[in-house]
Amino acid sequence: MAVAATVTSREEEKTLQHELTIPILLADRVIKFAQEAESSKQDCSDLAKQVDRLSLMLRSTVRLASTSPSVYDRPLLRIASDISKNLERALTLVRKCKHSGLLRQVFSITSTADFRKVSNLLESSIGDMKWFLSIFESDGCTYLSLPPIASNDPILAWVWSYISTIQMGQPKDRVDAANELASLARDSDRNKKMIVEEQGICPLLKLLKEGPSPEAQIAAANALFNIATDQERVRRIVDWLGVPIIVGVLGDSPTKVQTVVANLVASMGELDPYSQEVLMTENVTRPLVSLLSIDLDFDDVENQSAKTSIHSLVQMNKELSYTRYSNGHSVNYNSDGSSHHRKEREMEPPEVKLKLKVSCAKALWKLSKGSVSNSRKITETRGLLCLAKIIEKEKGELQLNCLMTIMEITAVAEFDVDLRRAAFKTNRPPAMAVLNQLLRVIQEESDPNLHIPAIRSIGCLGRTFPARETRIIEPLVAQLGNSNVNVATEAAIALGKFVSPDNFNCSQHSKAIIEFNGVQPLMKLIRNGDRARMHGLVLLCYLALNAGNSKALEQVRALNALEAAARPVIAQHPELRDLLAKAIHHLILYQAGPHPHRQSFAP
Repeated sequence: MAVAATVTSREEEKTLQHELTIPILLADRVIKFAQEAESSKQDCSDLAKQVDRLSLMLRSTVRLASTSPSVYDRPLLRIASDISKNLERALTLVRKCKHSGLLRQVFSITSTADFRKVSNLLESSIGDMKWFLSIFESDGCTYLSLPPIASNDPILAWVWSYISTIQMGQPKDRVDAANELASLARDSDRNKKMIVEEQGICPLLKLLKEGPSPEAQIAAANALFNIATDQERVRRIVDWLGVPIIVGVLGDSPTKVQTVVANLVASMGELDPYSQEVLMTENVTRPLVSLLSIDLDFDDVENQSAKTSIHSLVQMNKELSYTRYSNGHSVNYNSDGSSHHRKEREMEPPEVKLKLKVSCAKALWKLSKGSVSNSRKITETRGLLCLAKIIEKEKGELQLNCLMTIMEITAVAEFDVDLRRAAFKTNRPPAMAVLNQLLRVIQEESDPNLHIPAIRSIGCLGRTFPARETRIIEPLVAQLGNSNVNVATEAAIALGKFVSPDNFNCSQHSKAIIEFNGVQPLMKLIRNGDRARMHGLVLLCYLALNAGNSKALEQVRALNALEAAARPVIAQHPELRDLLAKAIHHLILYQAGPHPHRQSFAP
C-alpha cells in the first residue's frame, strides 16, 4: 500500500508541474509579444503587467507545491486549465498588435473591446490564484472566500475549501471542515457526487486514520457515512484502500469513534456486495463480535455445556477465546474490546456502550446478508454465542438487530450445506444457545417484529433437525393461529420447509404438525389474503402428500378446500399447478367411501 501511495504521489506531482508549466510558458509568450507590439502599445503594456502578476503567482505556486507534500491540487488544476485558456486569448490579441498599415485599421475597430474583455478574464484568473495561495497562508482555512472560477457555483468553492482544510489545516479547523463536509453531503446527492469528484474521500480517510483527536475521527467517519449512500460511492471508498483503515480504526479506538465507524461498515455492507467481501478479507467481523461481547458473561454457557462431548467443549473454548492476528503480531480481543482502550471503555456510561453494541449488531446483520464468507466468519468466532446471549438479555433495537443477524446467517446456511453442518449442528453449544433463544422469542415475546425473524431463522434450519425434535414444531404450529396474519404466514412458510420433499424427515414432521392440531388454524389462514393463502396452500399440499390418510385432513375437508382454491391460485401462481394437482390426487385416493360424482382435477 505504501509503495502504491508513493507512486500515486509522484504521478500527481508530475501532473501538477506539467499543468502549471503550460500557463507559465504561455505567460512568457504573451509578455514577449506585448513588448513587440506595434499598435495599442499601452493596452498591450497593461495586459503584460497583468500577465506578469499571474506568472509570478504561478511560479510561486510551483515552489510551494514542490515543498508541500500534502497540497490539495484539485482546484489548482481547474484554475490552471482556465488560466491557460485566458492566456491563449491574450496571446491571440497581442499577436495582432504586431500588424501595421491596412491590417491595423481592420483590427483596431474591436481591439479596445477585446482588450477590456481579456483584461477582465485575466483579472479573474489573478483572483483565482490569490484564493488558492491564501490556502497556504491561512493553513488551509478559506471558508468565507469565493474564487471567481466558482462564482456561479458556491458549493464547489466550499467543497474545495473544506477538503483543502482537512488535508492541510490545523487540527481544530480540520474537525470543523469535516463536519461541514458531512453537512453538505447530507443535503443532496449532487453535493455527495461533487465531494467524490473533487477527491474528498482520500483526505477524509487520512483524517479517520490519523485524526489528532477522537472528534476528528468522528467527523471524518460521519462525512464518509453521509457520502457513502449508494453502491458507486461505497466502491470509491474501497478503491481508495479505505477498508483496511476502517477496520483498523474499528479495532482500536475510543468507544464513540467505534460506534460511528460501525455505522459506516453497516452502510457499506448493505449497499455493495463487493465491499462485504473486502471487509471480510480484512476480518472486520472479529472486532465487531468482540465489541458486541462487552460485559457479557459466558460462564453459564460453559456450565450448560458440561455434559456435552469433548469435541464440543474444545470447540466452545476456541469460540470463547480467540486471537486476532494483525501485521504478523497477535492481539488478544477480550470480552471488553480492544486492548488500548479497554479501561476507557469500562468507564463509559451504559448508554454509550449500548449505542456501540447496536451499531455493531447492525453491521453484522448487513455484512451477513447473502454472504457465505461473512456468515462463516461470524459463526467461526463466538458470534453465535454472543448473539444468543444478547437476544436473551436485551430488549429493543439491539435485540432486534441480533435477531436479524441470526436470520441472515440462517438464510445463507439454508442453501450452504457446509455452513449449516458446521455452525448449526444441534449438539453444538452455540447452535443450542441460538435455538433456545429463537424458541423463547416465539413463545414468550409479543412483538411481531421479533417473531418474524425468529420464525424465519428456524424455518431456514428445517433440514437440520431430526424427526425426534418435535419441540421445534409445536411453537411454530401455535403461531399458525396468531392474530397477526404476517406472523401466521411466516409460520406456514417455516413449517413448509420442514415438510417439503427436500426434507428427509418430511413425513415425520407432517405427522407432528397434525398431532399438534395445526390443520384447523391452517384452514383459517388460507382464507386470508393472497400471500397467506398461497403459502398456506403450499403447506396443506405437503401435508396431503406426506399424511394424506389423516383423519384431521378429512374432517376439515382439506380436499374440498384445495379443489376450490386451485384454479384462482394457479391463475396468479402458475408454478403451483403440479403441486396442487398431486395433492388433490393424493387426497382422492385416501377419501373414505366411493365418490361417483367427483370430477378429477385437471389444471
